[in-house]
Amino acid sequence: MNISDVAKRTGLTSKAIRFYEEKGLVTAPMRSENGYRSYAQKHIEELTLLRQARQVGFTLDECQELVALFHNPERHSADVKARTLEKAAEIARHIEELKVMRQRLLTLAQSCPGDDGANCPIIDNLSGCCHHPQDSRE
Repeated sequence: MNISDVAKRTGLTSKAIRFYEEKGLVTAPMRSENGYRSYAQKHIEELTLLRQARQVGFTLDECQELVALFHNPERHSADVKARTLEKAAEIARHIEELKVMRQRLLTLAQSCPGDDGANCPIIDNLSGCCHHPQDSRE
């Protein structure tokens, strides 16, 4: 199979496939006599695993661990489950952080008159500044 076939079957771009190869996240494909990459079913499976793992938030390093577990016939599903639950907890923490950020933004927006004037409580708050441009003209 060539790289365009693999791209179609995995939903990845050729560029993404080459990137994963360069990072050592997938088994290196065989090379034909003309130097073209030649892929097998195991590459489809590795790349599909990578694509789907990235879609649910796993980092490249975590994906590398998952590919290693994929190839390890002595893996324990408990290890995979534990990594998955750790990732879910990490995402939950990020969601809470994002909620706090969103609320701060809404509070900042509420404090701003949003008119044609230069006075902007948002800029003042974010800059730690408490004076306004017109204050410097006095």
